[in-house]
Amino acid sequence: MKKTIITVLGKDKVGIIAKVCVYLSNNNINILDIAQTIVDGYFNMMMVVDCSAASKDHDMIADELNDIGKELGVQIKAQQEEIFNMMHRI
Repeated sequence: MKKTIITVLGKDKVGIIAKVCVYLSNNNINILDIAQTIVDGYFNMMMVVDCSAASKDHDMIADELNDIGKELGVQIKAQQEEIFNMMHRI
């Protein structure tokens, strides 16, 4: 399984989750886990997804999600699980 961690952060607005989930579905990426919160109008979401059957490579997915984030006025980052774990280990 090729896991990727997707994070979304920014001012809350209608359609953030929908836009990200439609993109993932259209690219055959399965959501394994998702958590989101809104604190004082700020949206924060973290997803763990399986990219094993994805129709695109990781770099293209990350770039396209970044572009979606720009459209929505939020920051979207996609990191491969191994890199995410290395960056966040104690």
